[in-house]
Amino acid sequence: MDAKEVVEHLVALKVMRLTKPALISPKIVTCDSKDLPGNILNNYLKDDATSVTQMETLAAGQFLLLPQSFGNIYLGETFSCYVCVHNETNQPVQSVSIKADLQTNSQRIPLTTQSQSPTMLDVDETLSDVIHHEVKDLGTHILVCEVTYMSNYNTLASFRKFFKFEVMKPLDVKTKFYNAESDDVYLEAQVQNITSGAITLEQVSLESSQQFTVKSLNELDNGQSVFGDVTLLQPQESCQYLYCLTPKENISKDIKLLAAAKNIGKLDIVWRSNLGEKGRLQTSQLQRMTPDYGDIRVTYENLPSKVSVDEPFTFKCNVVNASEKTLNLILKLRSLPDSSLLWCGISNRKIGPLEPGKSVSINLTALPINTGLHSITGVSLMDLFIKRTFDYDDLASVYVN
Repeated sequence: MDAKEVVEHLVALKVMRLTKPALISPKIVTCDSKDLPGNILNNYLKDDATSVTQMETLAAGQFLLLPQSFGNIYLGETFSCYVCVHNETNQPVQSVSIKADLQTNSQRIPLTTQSQSPTMLDVDETLSDVIHHEVKDLGTHILVCEVTYMSNYNTLASFRKFFKFEVMKPLDVKTKFYNAESDDVYLEAQVQNITSGAITLEQVSLESSQQFTVKSLNELDNGQSVFGDVTLLQPQESCQYLYCLTPKENISKDIKLLAAAKNIGKLDIVWRSNLGEKGRLQTSQLQRMTPDYGDIRVTYENLPSKVSVDEPFTFKCNVVNASEKTLNLILKLRSLPDSSLLWCGISNRKIGPLEPGKSVSINLTALPINTGLHSITGVSLMDLFIKRTFDYDDLASVYVN
């Protein structure tokens, strides 16, 4: 962007955005000399700066195109501009200074990078500054440049120029949460490129909160990314990332703390566009919907994923009192008529009084009688105090071969 000269002032203000060139391909439009246009199109190609001599009808490659306009600027990129004050009069101008601010929807940010004391500008001299600022807000931005100088009447004169531009959203990030039986939380993050050009995702990481530890599931065993050496996204393309968050030991042992652990963390995304311009975007604190455990929480441990038919297998059943009162529980095992798993052992087993927040582990044994993927059903707990029965079906599945 460029400001026109202000004739009523002794100095002229010019502002130009600094950005890298773009890659373009030559546009080949040609025809046979016997056609109606004749050699007009071919002569035009010969005069085109992007064409190759004697190979005008071939798109030999890409060329660098210098910026022709302000261009697009996206959230997380660094806005750079060159501010210049030029003395175009025939006499020196005293006490010249520049001040630059950036006005957003919420704040006004001073941008001048160096403390500039008033300077005398001789004839045809300039006073300039290069400004860099990482854009952290969406919407309308106004660059305010103010020039102050000593007029011919020995009084301070000043004028301001305003340069308006829009900051757009570069990426669309969508997240999904999955609460696993083992208290782990799986986060699926879909990152979509909504800029006008191709970008390369340099880093997509999850900074977990103090309640969780995070493990990225986007690398192979050798440490290489599942997307390859370079994650290139064309406009509107997207890729998905997966992370596993495990509650810390002090959180997982307390059912109340586990139910209150909603903050997951923040996604930190770094990308490069065009000829290597760097951008960075960090999401706000991600929150999950914690499951409703009810008065009693039942989970399974050491459950094999694959078992053999007609061979008993053993696993642990953990029972946690998530209520505010003591429970006197009895464990019931029911082999349903349509079930492919038969329970082995004693039903109506008394667990005894279980205080709030406490847990107990029970070994269970089941016999698979049919092959296939089957849910573990028929587990019930009855509270002797209130005579209420809690049924737990489809908490886990096991594959029988």
